[in-house]
Amino acid sequence: MDKLQCMAVFVKVAEVGSFAAAARKLLMSPPAVTRAVAMLEEAVGARLLLRTTRSVKPTEAGARYLEDCRRILLEVDEADAGAAGDHAAPSGMLTVTASVRFGAMHVLPILTEYLDRYPTMTGQALFLDRNTNLVEEGIDVAVRIGHLPSSGYHAVKVGAVRRVVCASPAYLARSGRPRQPGDLAGHRIIAAVGAWTSLEWRFGQGRQESITVRPRLFCNTNEAAIAAALEGWGITRVLSYQVVADVRAGRLEIVLPEFEEPPLPVHVVHAEGRRVTAKARAFIDLAVDRLRANPALEHLD
Repeated sequence: MDKLQCMAVFVKVAEVGSFAAAARKLLMSPPAVTRAVAMLEEAVGARLLLRTTRSVKPTEAGARYLEDCRRILLEVDEADAGAAGDHAAPSGMLTVTASVRFGAMHVLPILTEYLDRYPTMTGQALFLDRNTNLVEEGIDVAVRIGHLPSSGYHAVKVGAVRRVVCASPAYLARSGRPRQPGDLAGHRIIAAVGAWTSLEWRFGQGRQESITVRPRLFCNTNEAAIAAALEGWGITRVLSYQVVADVRAGRLEIVLPEFEEPPLPVHVVHAEGRRVTAKARAFIDLAVDRLRANPALEHLD
């Protein structure tokens, strides 16, 4: 087994925290995985992994070496893709991440279209309501909502979404329509409590006004909050893409639109190297195309 193969085995063991689990994922025998790591440790002259009865973790030297191994393996993949030519057919596994609801609604159809287009590809949809580390978690492409922090990632803007306050026509006919943010104090508030939500609702494009809402109903998902609003129970606030179909069908109405915060950008993000792999480039091009044409996203540029 050459050194690059040993590096790949070491990275997988460190990622999954188990020799046995790494062996299953790599379709190798556990003794072969153990030998590969031992050969690598002998070659570099340092212990890379701490082994206990319950877990396997990188040593201090191993943690530094792990990042170098990931970078080297990525550069080898990029070099192979470059040598094969820009028009090489994508192959292998592509991992894509997005938030749970946006991913299911708008990213999954792109991923399945991509897999139909490239039969030799396998896809993995990792939909989580948290930011992921693309390099550490082995993710090829992310679709992210919101302003991006400074990073080494490359991002392509594909649209924007708004935070909107909405209710059913029946609720508004019965309880009245709020005319300014302060009026929300007199209404039944449905709050979706999660990674993207807060009980402090901010309003305004420049000088912002903050309203701390006191919900009568807490929901742990946006879907549940929207369902309660559709039933006419109260007012909720969600991202515009989540209710665009209900608003267009007249099942929900947006209130206080003139007080909304600035829109949140939506980007397709990937870890930028010297060259993007063929499999990632093909998905990025398709995703940018489809998302920019998606009527659920606003295009303000």
